[in-house]
Amino acid sequence: MFMRILRILSSLTLVWLVSASFTFGQSSKIKNVLLLISDDLKASTLGVYGDSMVKTPNIDALAGQGMVFKRAYCQGTTCGPSRQSFMYSRYRDDKGKTLGEHFIDNGYYSARVGKIFHMKVPGDIIAGTNGLDVEACWTERFNSPGLEAHTPGLYSLYNSDIVTTSLRDRVTTAMQSRWFVSVQYEGDGSDQPDYKTASKTIELLRQHGNSDKPFFIASGFVRPHYPNVAPKQYFDMYPYEEIELPEIIENDLDDIPKDGHTSVTSLNDPIGKYPDNQKRFWGSYYATITYMDDQVGRIMAELDRQGLRDSTAVVFIGDHGYHLGEHHFWQKNNLHEDVTRVPFIISAPGFKPGSSDSLVELADIYPTVSELVGIDVPNEVQGKSLVKVLKRPRTEVREAALTVGNNKEFGLRGDEWVYMLYKDGSDELYNMKRDPQQFTNLVNDPRFAKIRATWRKKLEERIEEAGLVRKS
Repeated sequence: MFMRILRILSSLTLVWLVSASFTFGQSSKIKNVLLLISDDLKASTLGVYGDSMVKTPNIDALAGQGMVFKRAYCQGTTCGPSRQSFMYSRYRDDKGKTLGEHFIDNGYYSARVGKIFHMKVPGDIIAGTNGLDVEACWTERFNSPGLEAHTPGLYSLYNSDIVTTSLRDRVTTAMQSRWFVSVQYEGDGSDQPDYKTASKTIELLRQHGNSDKPFFIASGFVRPHYPNVAPKQYFDMYPYEEIELPEIIENDLDDIPKDGHTSVTSLNDPIGKYPDNQKRFWGSYYATITYMDDQVGRIMAELDRQGLRDSTAVVFIGDHGYHLGEHHFWQKNNLHEDVTRVPFIISAPGFKPGSSDSLVELADIYPTVSELVGIDVPNEVQGKSLVKVLKRPRTEVREAALTVGNNKEFGLRGDEWVYMLYKDGSDELYNMKRDPQQFTNLVNDPRFAKIRATWRKKLEERIEEAGLVRKS
């Protein structure tokens, strides 16, 4: 009788263990991590995020196989701070170990291909140099050089209304107006940095995909960062006549503090005189997104060929967003939604595809992929794991997402409200449900005085929690 009871208990224990493995160990078979990063890509210009014109079939397909975070926010508003932030999972410093070092310490092969930490684009791309890369992060690292604005082809400088095939006097590295340059040329794109990044990534997947040693491969594309260079066939997809410019309201900048403006606007730059060229710029931005998307497709096809999809978590992000004329603004380094909101997709074996409205940060990548592969998260990490959101998309990990500007300005994005505070004490408050384009700053409306005070307090608490100091 005793032995029979023991056998029953043993059977029940086995059933419980099997059940627990399915319930709690969904990520146990995940061995590898592939991190794909696009440069200056705003979330709203991807098909999966609602853009009806852009053609991004490969990113959209990845989204269909993973979790799309519809409200993901960067912690830095330009390339360098943002990339440092998510690679350390720190809001503004480099305490602790990088994500790559953490994986290396846990027995991983770690590789960088292209731009992960900050590189000057186009400067470091033309030179083939490492920029501000952290060598200790990688077992191996590979640059993807290119000619950028010096690529032979049809060169456009949109804010000067210049179109030429001449290679002379082209605006390039560290030169004024370089952000309004495009080059379309006859070719297949194989000479471009992003194609080289995809090719090297494919090579590494073949070399390390079926090794006993797991891999962490980070592949960084430079498009759609200026200069917008791609083969002509990509430009042909986006006739400027079919492009509608962002809505601009009268006196749009009157209620935005001076510190909330971008340095380049349609009001202080000649681009404002050329609305058709603004449309052409949008077309070139779209063209390079689609070109970059094709490189994502090449990598994902190789992942399938190597039989690695069932063992590899794939993360796709942009480092920050970009202004393309909204509020007359151009470029980045700004706390408004077009800059702070980023694409963020995780496709991980064992988790159902879907979408989540949970407010998440790029700082969350580090702890998330660590948990997915079953390694501990260092104490210095400030982000939060999103594994429970992968399991249950409605799970909330934080009340609001924090963004830190280059001049110690801060933004806090909540479900309904977003609040921005500048170093001179000026601020902005928007109701994102009623005013998603942020046309009406409510800080001076007495009806919202309590909300303003509440969100200022929330922001100051987050600043203190993150170990930051606000200049005043």
